[in-house]
Amino acid sequence: MEKIALIYEGKAKKVFQTADPELVLVEFKNDATAFNGLKKGQIAGKGSCNNQISSILFQLLEENGIKTHFVKQVSETEMLVQKLNIILVEVVVRNLAAGSLVKRIGLVEGQELKPPVLEFYYKNDALGDPLINNDHVFALGLANPEQLAQISSLARQVNGVLQGFFLERDLLLVDFKLEFGMAGQELLLGDEISPDTCRLWDRATRKKLDKDRFRQDLGEVSEAYQEVLRRLTD
Repeated sequence: MEKIALIYEGKAKKVFQTADPELVLVEFKNDATAFNGLKKGQIAGKGSCNNQISSILFQLLEENGIKTHFVKQVSETEMLVQKLNIILVEVVVRNLAAGSLVKRIGLVEGQELKPPVLEFYYKNDALGDPLINNDHVFALGLANPEQLAQISSLARQVNGVLQGFFLERDLLLVDFKLEFGMAGQELLLGDEISPDTCRLWDRATRKKLDKDRFRQDLGEVSEAYQEVLRRLTD
């Protein structure tokens, strides 16, 4: 579908208007950022990997009854999606302790979390996407109680589907970020699901196969993204 105009350019994606007012074209970039944009770089092939991985995972979720904004993959780096009014609440689901959770409450990296921990963050770059709770969501008018309950339920359903899918491919789903939005009166899963938004470790070695390789200067960043795509498509 033809790109008519650039609507928005973020850290990892560009969003284009199409001839259909209800559909937009998302182009995935090779740009990489970390620590709220303080660290910047390029990861060769990242856009292509993230688009293909996200396409696979959105289709998997649709097959399991979870509605997403995904319409179709258009090219190696582009997908067509439904236009959403994004709810400014980022949802993080954590199965193993890692990242900011370890720093905040002193858990050991890799410690299993039972049940999985669900967190909300205010999607606001100027404030550094702060951690918030249900009452903050309501006080800020970001979502109503019914929407937040639905978001929480869907996030846990997504976790259940993805955990099993990744385990079959010898990958541990450590944690991941989700975004939701409204298409009219319907709540849909949006954004992307990729090594940019998920922590994924090799099941046997616990080698990190996600953006932590960029954040922590571990090297082999592009290779990690390609390895995840390979395991999902073999």
